[in-house]
Amino acid sequence: MFFSKSKNEDDPAPEAAEETVPVPEPAELKTLLREVYDPEIGVNIVDLGLVYEVKADEEGHVHVLMTLTTPGCPYGPQLLAEVNYILRNARGVKDVEVEVTWDPPWSMDMVSEEIRLDMGLDW
Repeated sequence: MFFSKSKNEDDPAPEAAEETVPVPEPAELKTLLREVYDPEIGVNIVDLGLVYEVKADEEGHVHVLMTLTTPGCPYGPQLLAEVNYILRNARGVKDVEVEVTWDPPWSMDMVSEEIRLDMGLDW
């Protein structure tokens, strides 16, 4: 004879196991930002030197401090939207804040050495 326990409607439902997804390290987030390209220059924003800092806390809040090539950059809003989109879609990220700063102002000296060599700009 087989016995099965019937579900009692008064019993609380078993709690769903909450999946804990670790927040990516800042270096991993910066790597993701290499997918965002300045369309006028054709170089990603990290190697272009536009990303100054990426921070993430244990709750999944990410803060990016970056600049643009010029204050009147016509692609500025697009770049900021792409940064936000790329990071918000990373596992473990819950919120993204992108802060634009002009201090220090961007210059060609901020471009990575590898990219300067590729572009023939190494002086």
